[in-house]
Amino acid sequence: MASHVACTLFTLHFILLSYLCTITCGAFYEEVTEAIAIKRIEKTTHLHFYFHDIVSGKHPTAIRIAGPDNYAFGDTMMADDPLTEGLEISSKPVGKAQGLYALASQNDFCLLMVMNFAFTEGKYNGSSISILGRNQILNDVREMPIVGGSGLFRLAHGYALAHTVWFDEQGDATVEYNVYVSHY
Repeated sequence: MASHVACTLFTLHFILLSYLCTITCGAFYEEVTEAIAIKRIEKTTHLHFYFHDIVSGKHPTAIRIAGPDNYAFGDTMMADDPLTEGLEISSKPVGKAQGLYALASQNDFCLLMVMNFAFTEGKYNGSSISILGRNQILNDVREMPIVGGSGLFRLAHGYALAHTVWFDEQGDATVEYNVYVSHY
């Protein structure tokens, strides 16, 4: 009986000591208990805006930085595209799409999107979301993951639905975005 009690006490002591050691692990990092995070309530926000990608003219918002000059596999573009509230590029600006996209498929038109949507208007002014994913541009509606954010969108996750509403032979395009982002 005494050995059973001693074994139980040793086990409890070992478990508690192990737990305390995992909470503080030096100056480099500290694990945060879930009790703190529970106080924050996650909410989902729906954002609707238009993305204007201009590759032609005297003032393009996206330029080729690598790859062949024929919109083929490997073409890589750097963008600083306006985001607007309405369909027209002259409508109220709500932010910028900053990042890059590249033709990442040898067989069809699929882009790798590495993009930050930085908002400059309203409640989300100064906040951003980050998208990293596959954009099958010939599909009517494409879904891409939101992998993070900053400001009010810190620790964000969710998805963006993209729908091209206008495209011309020079490569300029207007894309409607419906974004569903979960954040605290």
